[in-house]
Order: sequence, then C-alpha cells, then structure tokens
Amino acid sequence: MQANRSTFLQRLGLDRPELRAWAMYDLANSAFVTTVVVAVFPIYFSSVAAADLPPATATTRFATATAIALAIMAVLAPLLGALADFAAIKKKLLAAFLFLGVGATSGMFFIHRGDWMLGAGLFILANIGIAGTFIFYDALLPHVARPDEMDRVSSAGYALGYLGGGVLLAVNLAWIQFPAAFGMADSAAASRWAFLSVAVWWLLFSVPLFRRVPEPPRALAAGESSDFSPVRGALGRLRVTLRDLRAYPQAFLLLVAFLVYNDGIGTIGRMAAVYGTELGIGQGVLIGAILMVQFIGIPFAFLFGGLASRIGAKRSIFLALAVYAGVSVLGYYMKTAAHFITLAVLVGMVQGGCQALSRSLFASMIPRHRSAEFFAFFAIFDKIAGILGPAIFAGTLALTGSSRNAILAIIAFFVVGGGLLVFVNVPEGQRLARQAEEAFSDAT
Repeated sequence: MQANRSTFLQRLGLDRPELRAWAMYDLANSAFVTTVVVAVFPIYFSSVAAADLPPATATTRFATATAIALAIMAVLAPLLGALADFAAIKKKLLAAFLFLGVGATSGMFFIHRGDWMLGAGLFILANIGIAGTFIFYDALLPHVARPDEMDRVSSAGYALGYLGGGVLLAVNLAWIQFPAAFGMADSAAASRWAFLSVAVWWLLFSVPLFRRVPEPPRALAAGESSDFSPVRGALGRLRVTLRDLRAYPQAFLLLVAFLVYNDGIGTIGRMAAVYGTELGIGQGVLIGAILMVQFIGIPFAFLFGGLASRIGAKRSIFLALAVYAGVSVLGYYMKTAAHFITLAVLVGMVQGGCQALSRSLFASMIPRHRSAEFFAFFAIFDKIAGILGPAIFAGTLALTGSSRNAILAIIAFFVVGGGLLVFVNVPEGQRLARQAEEAFSDAT
C-alpha cells in the first residue's frame, strides 16, 4: 500500500515533502487570483467603492490601478531577482512580498461605499505583493525539483492552484449570493469577508513552503565578493544578466514565444465574460463557467505533467495551443449558453497545463544559480502579455463592429507564438544551462 501511494505521488510530482510544500504555495495564492483579481473585487470596486462615480470613470480607475501595479513590478523585478540570487534571500523576499499582499488584501475588509481611492491603493499593493512572490516562488522550482521532475512538479502546482482557487471562490460566492444564510448583513458585507478569507487562506497555506523548502545556498560569481553590499551586488548581477541573455538564445526565444501565446491565453480569460454578456448569456452561467474551469483544470494539469514526460513539454504546449486556436474559432460561432460552457471546458482542459509547462521548460534552460534573475524576466514577459491582446481585441471590434471578429483575431497569438516555439531548440538550451552551471561550479 505504501509503495503504491509513493508511486502515485511520484507520478503526480508530489512524492517528497519539499515538492508538496512548494506546490502548496500555488494553492495558497490562487485564491487571491480567483476572488480578488477575477471574480469579486472588480465587481465590488465598481458597484460599492466607486459607486458614486460614473461607470466609465470607475472602470478607468480600476484599469489604471492594474496598470500601475504591473508597471511598478516590471521596473522592480530584474533588480529583485538579482538581489535574491546574490544575497541568497529568495525565501525572505518571498515572505516580504507575501506579507505586503496579505496585509493589503486584509485591508480590503475596510473598503466601503465611496472608498475608491482606498480600494485602488490596496489593489495596487496587493498586486505588487503577489507578483513579487511569483518571482521567488518560480525561482525555487529548479532547486526543489530534479530536471526530470520539473514538468510534473510545475503541473502539480497549477493543479493545486486550481483546487485552492476554486474551493475558496465557491465558498465566497455562496456567501455573496446568500449572505443571510451565513449571518452576514448583505452581499457587500459578504464580499468584505471574502477578501479577509483570501488573506487568511493565502497566509495559512504558504506556511509549508517556509518550513519545508530550503533556501538555495549563496553562489558568488567570478569577480564578486561577499563584502559587496546587497545593492551593489544586485546591480552588478543585473548588468551581467542583461548582457548574458544573448548567451541563452533558446531560453530567450522561449520567453518571446511565451509572451505572444500567453497574451492570447490571457485575452480569452479576460474577455470571455464580457463577450458572453454581450451575447446575452446570464451571469449565473458566466460565474458557473469560471468555477468549472477551476475544477476541470485540476485533473488536466496533472495529465499534462504526465504527458510531458512521454512526449516532451514542447510538444505538449503545441497541443494546448492547438486547442486554444480551436477555442477562438468556436468562439466566433458561439451563440448559446451551452456553447459557452463547452468552450469553458476546453479552456479548463489546457490552460493550466500550457502555463505550467511553459514555466518548467524555461526553468530547464536557465542556470540554477541565477534562477531568480531569469525568472524576474519571465515575470516581466508574463505581465507584458496582458497588454497587446486586449488592445487588438478592442481595435478589431472598433474596425469591424463585431466582437465575433475580435475573438477570432486572437487566433493569431497562438499561431505566431506556436511558430516561434517551433524554433526553440530545447536540448541546446538545456545544454547551455548545464554548461554554465558546471563552469560556475569549477570557478567556485
């Protein structure tokens, strides 16, 4: 029985305590993404915090807050990544940004009608917090997982993330839909309790990572001294990383491909509810579809991790992109709630696997002693990927007057991103990364 359990956990990528602890952080932070970023806070901001503003103004200020948070992290991420590697403080920096995000999310409990400035400010801080933790969390992946494990472990993290985000979102939506049944005054009060529950959940399920995942040892590069100040050391490493990106052309090409196709993935996620509403699909169906994507994503994220071990991460990503291209085409013809649910099922099948394998594939092509520096750039490309897709969607809509044409235009991201991915030589990228690790080991 014990042997069967061990084999089962190994297939999932969760057979060691440090792997389970690392993956648990995905379960922890996904509650913030589903409840605060996607489902509850945007509505609460518009209908409560900014209720005294014109709707268009409220939407603009919410979008501005999002853009400010992304811009701040785009500027800070490279320096933070270099600092984490130079001073060996990945977990400390993760903790600092975790407390920033949890504190800001807790503060949302105190947002009432008219408090749009407080809401926007806390939303900015919370987004900076979670974006900062992603850098150091992702950077720990190549240190906790062996090269042959990374696809499964990364996919397991996404699967647990779907579980965590889905379970708490379901609870939060039950509070909001039936506040009296839970002893709450109204839906607005239930929303505030939902924000507080996210903060508690996020903090609680982060504990295993800090207890079980070791801090990777400090590794000084040639010419560096332990006497350097952290800022001086980080700035020096940042200059080297910017210069050395050319030394890892396969990893950089993967970043560019990821930037393109992830923009398409993000655009479908962000615009699906708006598109569905325009077609007359009810709010209950839309909310149900969001929840369904979370729970469908759990087994399929695990399945993609197993698939990658058989056919490789790159081919598995191609499969996911083909499904997404099909979603764009089917979205063009969508008319009914049943069609929308079918598309949600397809997205749930491939979303987590595609993003998880992109993370692990990138991790396999960078030197481990510089993981935070490189994942800082991965984080930047991930955030930039939220800009172009919605712009093209809006532009196509303006030119053609049809959201159907706009949703069809998103297929270009999957075609171009997949085309760039074709040219990524994975074995060569992995060889360069291992060569750099050996050279570093010999030098130290």
